[in-house]
Amino acid sequence: MSQLTFDEKTGKQLEELYRVGDSVRRRTLVRSALSAAPGERILDVGCGPGFFCAELAGDVGPEGSVLGVDASPQMLALAARRCDGLRNVALQQAEATSLPAEGSSFDAAICVQVLEYVPDVSAALAGIHSALRPGGRVAVWDVDWATVSWHSPHPDRMARVLDTWEEHLAHPSLPRTLAPALRTAGFARVEMEAHSFTSAMFDPDTYGAALIPVIESFVSGRGAVTEDEAVEWAAEQAMLGERGEYFFACTQFCFTATRPTG
Repeated sequence: MSQLTFDEKTGKQLEELYRVGDSVRRRTLVRSALSAAPGERILDVGCGPGFFCAELAGDVGPEGSVLGVDASPQMLALAARRCDGLRNVALQQAEATSLPAEGSSFDAAICVQVLEYVPDVSAALAGIHSALRPGGRVAVWDVDWATVSWHSPHPDRMARVLDTWEEHLAHPSLPRTLAPALRTAGFARVEMEAHSFTSAMFDPDTYGAALIPVIESFVSGRGAVTEDEAVEWAAEQAMLGERGEYFFACTQFCFTATRPTG
């Protein structure tokens, strides 16, 4: 398996993906689930290009703080530019399984579409649990890629593209096991909400359409997908949009939990 490499090219692609309307909607849902309050200390595990860090900095205000952690120096460079001038945001390079956070010192943590890339989910959740104070909250968001429904007049090629795309992950259907994993890590009050991201129009502001360049780049010449097929697949989706025949749907899951006080 060859997972997605979060280099400069991928970072720029993801930065564009995170600007679209569906990604803004997702950040709103996560921030609502976390309910960060002024003065709180927030940990962003796998902060990527820093969109959450910048927005959470406003939620916690000057008396609060945000620590963004990511394993990719390229992602951290994007986050540093986005958070430039925000004195209550700090960034640090580290793996999700080796958090640099001081023990039991954070009021809340988020981990958005990160754990599906992490081979040892249990270690990552244990680290987040240790970083939170008793009563601290966590919001974990991941996608079950098996829920993707994507129309194509060439279903065989679509199946090969999606099967190859799943290789960019360690856990393509992680949400199915996240609730028990959170409980095993010591969290309580584990709750889950499912959110559909769907579109019957080829709108660049939607999640599916915005994913196409990222998927095309990853699957091209990999596994059972040739470079020409990847280009043809992407062009087909734009053509379906012009015909009014485009359809995309997937389900993403937001889990919330707390570290017990006892």
